[in-house]
Amino acid sequence: MSKNKFGTFAGVFTPSILTILGVIMYMRLGWVVGNAGLIGAVIIILIAHIISVATGLSVSSVATDKKIGAGGIYYVLSRSMGIPIGGSIGIALFVGTAFSIALYLIGFAESFNAYLGFGTSINDLRITGTIALFALTSLALISTSAAIKTQFIILAAIIISLISIFLGTSEFTPSRIHLFSDENSVPLEVVFAVFFPAVTGFTAGIAMSGDLKDPKKSIPNGTLYAIGVGLFVYLLLAVFMASTIDSEVLKTDYNVLMKIAFFAPAVVAGIWGATLSSALGGILGGPRILQAMSIDKVTPKLFSKGKGANNEPVNALFLAFIIAEVGILIGELDVIARVVSMFYLTAYGFINISFFLESWANPDFQPKFKVKRWIGFI
Repeated sequence: MSKNKFGTFAGVFTPSILTILGVIMYMRLGWVVGNAGLIGAVIIILIAHIISVATGLSVSSVATDKKIGAGGIYYVLSRSMGIPIGGSIGIALFVGTAFSIALYLIGFAESFNAYLGFGTSINDLRITGTIALFALTSLALISTSAAIKTQFIILAAIIISLISIFLGTSEFTPSRIHLFSDENSVPLEVVFAVFFPAVTGFTAGIAMSGDLKDPKKSIPNGTLYAIGVGLFVYLLLAVFMASTIDSEVLKTDYNVLMKIAFFAPAVVAGIWGATLSSALGGILGGPRILQAMSIDKVTPKLFSKGKGANNEPVNALFLAFIIAEVGILIGELDVIARVVSMFYLTAYGFINISFFLESWANPDFQPKFKVKRWIGFI
């Protein structure tokens, strides 16, 4: 049985953009705009994207230096920077990815339960989230390529849902546009922490590094296009929400996009598709990082075992499942988002400083995709 290999669009761009335009965009961007005001929200979006663009450029440069194998960012970094640095970043990324599965599934549960009229108490969200986690883990165990094929349908659903939102009408039109946060708003650092997981999706494409036809070309192109499209959509949506929906409604109603949309079911399909596909991306990508670390003896050898022609990381998948379930039991999207932000910011900080030091001090570092080293330093 030969391995299926994916190109830039299917292997990197699509999984990345599906994760970027995911749970935070649908369920929390309005809350961010309501609390931070339009200018505050734009600043938060830009700062988060400066971090993701710098990290995306650093990773893309490192990715074109050596041969790339399975294990995503961990593999790329450990082959260029050495296994100790790669391993420390890999562990932070694996835990962050596993917790982000919980983030997406709790977002899914919030929308699913609200739309179908089920309870929205914390225990109801835990139950729905756990059932969804079981279903997705089973799908990942059955077939990776089936999981990757579903993503095109989901991408279409997200595009239709965005068109439906922009064509919608709002009975919540504000008397004036709030540009800055007011005294009853959540502090900006908390708003930033809740928003930041929105821009971490670009690592989903890199996580599939072992399944790409030409990773040295696909990773830089797919990653940077996904970040660029994500930035454009977030800025457009923030301006649209600030000008059409009152800030008090944005602060309190997480499902407001469904209410203003031209065709609400399209938004529901977009939310469910984006949250489930993002969770599936984490379920596919996270275990591959752990498996690659275990092959290098950074983590216990138990997690290096795989099954089938593609060496699917079964044992690593079970550990990711357990961490994700712990996140689901926390049950509050805003709390999980802050935990995820912490792990990802740690990992991204390490990635950028490693790239900066490597390009400054290592004469062997000869990437095909050249990036100025000060970008990593910033």
